[in-house]
Amino acid sequence: MQKQIGIGVVLVCVLGGFLMAGGRLIALWQPAELIIILGAAAGSLIIGNSKEVLHEMWTQVKQVIRPQKAQGELYRELLTLMHHLLEETRQKGMKALDEHIENPQQSSVFLMYPEVAENPLLLGFITDNLRLMGMGKISPHEFETLLDQEIMVMEEEMLKPAHALHKTGEACPGFGILAAVMGIIITMQQLDGPLGGIGVHVAAALVGTFIGIFLCYCLLEPASSAMEELVKRRISLLMCIKSVLLAQLRGKSPLLAIDAGRKVLEPDVKPSFLQMEEWVSNRAM
Repeated sequence: MQKQIGIGVVLVCVLGGFLMAGGRLIALWQPAELIIILGAAAGSLIIGNSKEVLHEMWTQVKQVIRPQKAQGELYRELLTLMHHLLEETRQKGMKALDEHIENPQQSSVFLMYPEVAENPLLLGFITDNLRLMGMGKISPHEFETLLDQEIMVMEEEMLKPAHALHKTGEACPGFGILAAVMGIIITMQQLDGPLGGIGVHVAAALVGTFIGIFLCYCLLEPASSAMEELVKRRISLLMCIKSVLLAQLRGKSPLLAIDAGRKVLEPDVKPSFLQMEEWVSNRAM
Protein backbone atom coordinates (compact mmCIF):
# COMPACT_ATOMS: atom_id res chain seq x y z
CA MET A 1 0.00 0.00 0.00
CA GLN A 2 2.91 2.35 0.71
CA LYS A 3 4.05 2.22 -2.93
CA GLN A 4 0.57 3.09 -4.20
CA ILE A 5 0.38 6.02 -1.77
CA GLY A 6 3.77 7.25 -2.98
CA ILE A 7 2.69 7.15 -6.63
CA GLY A 8 -0.50 9.00 -5.70
CA VAL A 9 1.44 11.71 -3.86
CA VAL A 10 3.75 12.21 -6.85
CA LEU A 11 0.89 12.52 -9.34
CA VAL A 12 -1.25 14.77 -7.15
CA CYS A 13 1.59 17.14 -6.27
CA VAL A 14 3.17 17.36 -9.73
CA LEU A 15 -0.05 17.66 -11.71
CA GLY A 16 -1.83 19.62 -8.96
CA GLY A 17 0.99 22.16 -8.83
CA PHE A 18 0.83 22.50 -12.61
CA LEU A 19 -2.90 23.20 -12.40
CA MET A 20 -2.42 25.68 -9.55
CA ALA A 21 0.05 27.59 -11.70
CA GLY A 22 -2.62 27.96 -14.38
CA GLY A 23 -1.58 25.08 -16.61
CA ARG A 24 -3.98 22.85 -18.53
CA LEU A 25 -3.55 19.09 -18.31
CA ILE A 26 -4.51 18.69 -21.95
CA ALA A 27 -1.28 20.52 -22.83
CA LEU A 28 0.71 17.61 -21.36
CA TRP A 29 -0.99 15.07 -23.59
CA GLN A 30 1.48 14.74 -26.45
CA PRO A 31 1.22 11.21 -27.87
CA ALA A 32 4.10 11.70 -30.31
CA GLU A 33 6.47 12.70 -27.49
CA LEU A 34 5.32 9.70 -25.42
CA ILE A 35 5.92 7.32 -28.30
CA ILE A 36 9.44 8.66 -28.86
CA ILE A 37 10.46 8.53 -25.19
CA LEU A 38 8.76 5.29 -24.16
CA GLY A 39 9.80 3.60 -27.39
CA ALA A 40 13.43 4.64 -26.94
CA ALA A 41 13.38 3.46 -23.31
CA ALA A 42 11.77 0.12 -24.15
CA GLY A 43 14.06 -0.41 -27.11
CA SER A 44 17.18 0.28 -25.06
CA LEU A 45 16.02 -2.24 -22.45
CA ILE A 46 15.49 -4.87 -25.15
CA ILE A 47 18.86 -4.20 -26.75
CA GLY A 48 20.84 -4.19 -23.52
CA ASN A 49 19.33 -7.12 -21.62
CA SER A 50 18.55 -10.78 -22.07
CA LYS A 51 14.95 -12.01 -22.17
CA GLU A 52 15.50 -13.68 -18.77
CA VAL A 53 16.42 -10.32 -17.22
CA LEU A 54 13.43 -8.64 -18.88
CA HIS A 55 11.09 -11.36 -17.63
CA GLU A 56 12.46 -11.09 -14.09
CA MET A 57 12.20 -7.29 -14.29
CA TRP A 58 8.51 -7.54 -15.15
CA THR A 59 8.00 -9.98 -12.28
CA GLN A 60 9.77 -7.72 -9.77
CA VAL A 61 7.95 -4.59 -10.96
CA LYS A 62 4.61 -6.34 -10.41
CA GLN A 63 5.70 -7.44 -6.95
CA VAL A 64 6.72 -3.89 -6.08
CA ILE A 65 3.49 -2.30 -7.35
CA ARG A 66 0.91 -4.75 -6.04
CA PRO A 67 -0.02 -4.56 -2.33
CA GLN A 68 2.29 -6.79 -0.33
CA LYS A 69 0.87 -9.31 2.09
CA ALA A 70 2.39 -9.52 5.56
CA GLN A 71 5.68 -11.45 5.54
CA GLY A 72 5.56 -12.49 9.20
CA GLU A 73 4.16 -15.93 8.40
CA LEU A 74 6.99 -16.66 5.96
CA TYR A 75 9.65 -15.89 8.58
CA ARG A 76 7.82 -17.92 11.18
CA GLU A 77 7.52 -20.91 8.85
CA LEU A 78 11.14 -20.66 7.73
CA LEU A 79 12.59 -20.70 11.26
CA THR A 80 10.18 -23.40 12.41
CA LEU A 81 10.92 -25.55 9.36
CA MET A 82 14.67 -25.30 9.89
CA HIS A 83 14.24 -26.31 13.53
CA HIS A 84 12.06 -29.23 12.46
CA LEU A 85 14.67 -30.44 9.96
CA LEU A 86 17.54 -30.07 12.44
CA GLU A 87 15.60 -31.98 15.08
CA GLU A 88 15.09 -34.79 12.57
CA THR A 89 18.83 -34.76 11.91
CA ARG A 90 19.73 -34.78 15.60
CA GLN A 91 17.44 -37.70 16.37
CA LYS A 92 17.83 -39.87 13.26
CA GLY A 93 20.89 -38.56 11.39
CA MET A 94 21.25 -36.86 8.01
CA LYS A 95 19.95 -39.93 6.16
CA ALA A 96 16.52 -39.30 7.69
CA LEU A 97 16.23 -36.17 5.54
CA ASP A 98 16.73 -37.97 2.22
CA GLU A 99 13.03 -38.61 1.67
CA HIS A 100 12.27 -34.94 2.33
CA ILE A 101 15.01 -33.22 0.33
CA GLU A 102 14.81 -35.53 -2.70
CA ASN A 103 11.09 -34.89 -3.20
CA PRO A 104 10.11 -31.83 -1.15
CA GLN A 105 6.77 -31.41 -2.98
CA GLN A 106 5.63 -34.72 -1.47
CA SER A 107 7.46 -34.38 1.85
CA SER A 108 5.31 -34.55 4.97
CA VAL A 109 7.64 -32.02 6.61
CA PHE A 110 7.71 -29.40 3.84
CA LEU A 111 3.96 -29.67 3.27
CA MET A 112 3.50 -28.41 6.84
CA TYR A 113 5.11 -25.10 5.79
CA PRO A 114 3.34 -23.96 2.58
CA GLU A 115 4.86 -20.45 2.56
CA VAL A 116 8.33 -21.98 2.21
CA ALA A 117 7.29 -24.95 0.06
CA GLU A 118 5.74 -22.56 -2.50
CA ASN A 119 8.86 -20.39 -2.63
CA PRO A 120 11.22 -21.97 -5.23
CA LEU A 121 14.18 -19.82 -4.16
CA LEU A 122 14.08 -20.89 -0.50
CA LEU A 123 13.06 -24.46 -1.20
CA GLY A 124 15.90 -25.02 -3.66
CA PHE A 125 18.49 -23.39 -1.41
CA ILE A 126 17.48 -25.48 1.60
CA THR A 127 17.30 -28.84 -0.18
CA ASP A 128 20.46 -28.35 -2.24
CA ASN A 129 22.59 -27.46 0.76
CA LEU A 130 21.13 -30.12 3.04
CA ARG A 131 21.94 -32.59 0.28
CA LEU A 132 25.49 -31.23 0.17
CA MET A 133 25.84 -31.62 3.93
CA GLY A 134 24.65 -35.22 3.71
CA MET A 135 27.00 -36.23 0.90
CA GLY A 136 30.11 -36.35 3.05
CA LYS A 137 32.30 -34.61 5.56
CA ILE A 138 32.79 -30.93 4.88
CA SER A 139 34.36 -28.38 7.20
CA PRO A 140 32.35 -25.33 8.34
CA HIS A 141 34.91 -23.06 6.66
CA GLU A 142 34.58 -24.84 3.29
CA PHE A 143 30.79 -24.89 3.58
CA GLU A 144 30.65 -21.18 4.42
CA THR A 145 32.81 -20.35 1.40
CA LEU A 146 30.53 -22.36 -0.89
CA LEU A 147 27.40 -20.72 0.49
CA ASP A 148 28.90 -17.22 0.24
CA GLN A 149 29.77 -17.81 -3.41
CA GLU A 150 26.32 -19.20 -4.18
CA ILE A 151 24.53 -16.31 -2.48
CA MET A 152 26.78 -13.76 -4.19
CA VAL A 153 25.98 -15.19 -7.63
CA MET A 154 22.25 -15.33 -6.86
CA GLU A 155 22.27 -11.74 -5.61
CA GLU A 156 24.05 -10.51 -8.74
CA GLU A 157 21.48 -12.25 -10.93
CA MET A 158 18.51 -10.94 -8.95
CA LEU A 159 19.86 -7.38 -9.02
CA LYS A 160 20.31 -7.28 -12.80
CA PRO A 161 16.70 -6.12 -13.44
CA ALA A 162 17.00 -3.29 -10.90
CA HIS A 163 20.32 -2.16 -12.37
CA ALA A 164 18.90 -2.30 -15.90
CA LEU A 165 15.88 -0.22 -14.89
CA HIS A 166 18.18 2.23 -13.09
CA LYS A 167 20.27 2.74 -16.24
CA THR A 168 17.15 3.23 -18.33
CA GLY A 169 15.81 5.73 -15.79
CA GLU A 170 19.07 7.67 -15.97
CA ALA A 171 18.75 7.78 -19.76
CA CYS A 172 15.14 9.04 -19.76
CA PRO A 173 16.06 12.75 -19.46
CA GLY A 174 18.24 12.21 -22.53
CA PHE A 175 15.34 10.58 -24.35
CA GLY A 176 13.23 13.60 -23.32
CA ILE A 177 15.80 15.92 -24.84
CA LEU A 178 15.78 13.77 -27.98
CA ALA A 179 12.02 14.22 -28.26
CA ALA A 180 12.35 17.95 -27.53
CA VAL A 181 15.00 18.44 -30.21
CA MET A 182 12.80 16.67 -32.74
CA GLY A 183 9.94 18.95 -31.67
CA ILE A 184 12.12 22.02 -32.20
CA ILE A 185 13.03 20.75 -35.67
CA ILE A 186 9.31 20.60 -36.45
CA THR A 187 8.89 24.09 -34.98
CA MET A 188 11.63 25.46 -37.27
CA GLN A 189 9.64 24.20 -40.21
CA GLN A 190 6.67 26.28 -39.06
CA LEU A 191 8.45 29.64 -38.64
CA ASP A 192 6.54 31.17 -41.54
CA GLY A 193 3.23 30.19 -39.91
CA PRO A 194 1.11 31.99 -37.29
CA LEU A 195 2.78 32.83 -33.97
CA GLY A 196 0.22 30.83 -31.99
CA GLY A 197 1.07 27.67 -33.93
CA ILE A 198 4.77 28.11 -33.21
CA GLY A 199 4.00 28.41 -29.50
CA VAL A 200 2.02 25.18 -29.58
CA HIS A 201 4.92 23.33 -31.20
CA VAL A 202 7.46 24.72 -28.72
CA ALA A 203 5.22 23.72 -25.80
CA ALA A 204 4.89 20.22 -27.23
CA ALA A 205 8.68 19.96 -27.52
CA LEU A 206 9.13 21.05 -23.89
CA VAL A 207 6.62 18.41 -22.78
CA GLY A 208 9.10 15.82 -24.07
CA THR A 209 11.74 17.13 -21.66
CA PHE A 210 9.19 17.09 -18.84
CA ILE A 211 8.16 13.49 -19.55
CA GLY A 212 11.77 12.30 -19.60
CA ILE A 213 12.60 13.96 -16.27
CA PHE A 214 9.32 12.78 -14.72
CA LEU A 215 9.90 9.17 -15.76
CA CYS A 216 13.44 9.23 -14.41
CA TYR A 217 13.08 10.83 -11.00
CA CYS A 218 9.43 10.13 -10.17
CA LEU A 219 8.91 6.59 -11.47
CA LEU A 220 11.83 4.52 -12.76
CA GLU A 221 14.51 5.49 -10.24
CA PRO A 222 12.21 4.91 -7.22
CA ALA A 223 11.03 1.65 -8.80
CA SER A 224 14.61 0.41 -9.23
CA SER A 225 15.36 1.27 -5.59
CA ALA A 226 12.25 -0.64 -4.48
CA MET A 227 13.36 -3.63 -6.56
CA GLU A 228 16.78 -3.56 -4.90
CA GLU A 229 15.08 -3.56 -1.51
CA LEU A 230 12.99 -6.54 -2.61
CA VAL A 231 16.15 -8.43 -3.55
CA LYS A 232 17.81 -7.56 -0.22
CA ARG A 233 14.80 -9.06 1.58
CA ARG A 234 15.22 -12.27 -0.38
CA ILE A 235 18.96 -12.38 0.26
CA SER A 236 18.41 -11.89 4.00
CA LEU A 237 16.32 -15.08 3.98
CA LEU A 238 19.16 -16.96 2.29
CA MET A 239 21.64 -15.54 4.80
CA CYS A 240 19.34 -16.77 7.56
CA ILE A 241 19.37 -20.30 6.15
CA LYS A 242 23.14 -20.14 5.71
CA SER A 243 23.66 -19.15 9.34
CA VAL A 244 21.38 -21.95 10.55
CA LEU A 245 23.17 -24.62 8.52
CA LEU A 246 26.61 -23.39 9.54
CA ALA A 247 25.63 -23.42 13.22
CA GLN A 248 24.32 -26.97 12.76
CA LEU A 249 27.60 -28.02 11.14
CA ARG A 250 29.50 -26.53 14.07
CA GLY A 251 27.58 -28.72 16.48
CA LYS A 252 25.08 -26.23 17.92
CA SER A 253 21.72 -27.42 19.20
CA PRO A 254 18.72 -26.90 16.86
CA LEU A 255 17.41 -23.99 18.93
CA LEU A 256 20.77 -22.20 18.99
CA ALA A 257 21.22 -22.90 15.29
CA ILE A 258 17.97 -21.21 14.28
CA ASP A 259 18.77 -18.37 16.68
CA ALA A 260 21.92 -17.79 14.63
CA GLY A 261 19.67 -17.44 11.58
CA ARG A 262 17.23 -15.18 13.41
CA LYS A 263 19.99 -12.71 14.24
CA VAL A 264 20.81 -11.94 10.59
CA LEU A 265 17.22 -11.04 9.65
CA GLU A 266 16.38 -7.39 9.07
CA PRO A 267 15.32 -5.54 12.25
CA ASP A 268 11.74 -4.83 11.16
CA VAL A 269 10.97 -8.54 10.65
CA LYS A 270 13.32 -10.15 13.16
CA PRO A 271 11.39 -11.90 15.96
CA SER A 272 12.63 -11.88 19.52
CA PHE A 273 14.27 -15.00 20.92
CA LEU A 274 11.23 -15.63 23.13
CA GLN A 275 8.87 -15.30 20.17
CA MET A 276 11.00 -17.70 18.14
CA GLU A 277 11.09 -20.15 21.04
CA GLU A 278 7.29 -19.95 21.27
CA TRP A 279 6.97 -20.78 17.57
CA VAL A 280 9.13 -23.85 18.00
CA SER A 281 7.28 -24.95 21.14
CA ASN A 282 3.89 -24.62 19.45
CA ARG A 283 5.07 -26.82 16.59
CA ALA A 284 6.28 -29.51 18.99
CA MET A 285 2.92 -29.62 20.81
